[in-house]
Amino acid sequence: MKRGRAAASRGALLRWTVLATAIAAWQLTTRTHPSVYFPPPTDIARHTHTLWFSGPPTHAFLTPAATENILPSLARMTTGFVIAAIAGIALGTALGRSRRAHALCNPVLQFARAVPPPALVPVFVVLLDFGTRMQVASIVFSAVWPVLINTADGVRNTDPLRVDVAAVLRLNRTERLRFLFLPSALPRIFAGLRLSLSLCLVLMVFSELLPGTANGIGFTLTDAQSRSDLLTVWAALVLLGALGYVLNTVLLAVEKRLLGRGDR
Repeated sequence: MKRGRAAASRGALLRWTVLATAIAAWQLTTRTHPSVYFPPPTDIARHTHTLWFSGPPTHAFLTPAATENILPSLARMTTGFVIAAIAGIALGTALGRSRRAHALCNPVLQFARAVPPPALVPVFVVLLDFGTRMQVASIVFSAVWPVLINTADGVRNTDPLRVDVAAVLRLNRTERLRFLFLPSALPRIFAGLRLSLSLCLVLMVFSELLPGTANGIGFTLTDAQSRSDLLTVWAALVLLGALGYVLNTVLLAVEKRLLGRGDR
């Protein structure tokens, strides 16, 4: 256990050292060769704090710009991710348990997965017009495939010996699903969820770049670009990177907890 923790600490230290070195090199380069397009990291950090996190403690230090843009973006992304996860796991489990259904639907699934997500946004604009419904629908449709396909593969590849044992024990369908198929597919499910989460973040930003959007991080990006406010552009990019890192870290922690992969 101590060796595992020591190795994890060394790995974390190494990762943060690489990041700090990259930032220091960026800072030095921008000071010696100034560029309006690449401001120093210190200026970006200062502007990020002022723009998003300099509010009063009663509002969790969030500024009005943060509550008007970050929270709606997170709501859209979270809604899309939850719907995609539930639909993907449910449909993937059903397909994984039926080899005939999987064989029939697999070409359609592979075709839908291969379509670039941004290419589908105009279709949803035509069907649902601009607005939150269109944004959430485009997120769900593009993010559901990794979860669905990985869940189906995980359920389909359940150890046959365990299936035979479940038959001997006369487990009903619900018990097999709860104690056999879903636990067996969990590693694949979480792999799909991680990919789906990154797609949700990308689609959330892309959907907010479209006309008719009045708030969100993507809207902040386009608005800042139209005003040539490069510091705000960089602040939005830093925020998106931080959100992606935090959300992925939380999902990995949940995965380790459920799969029992934590250090012992």
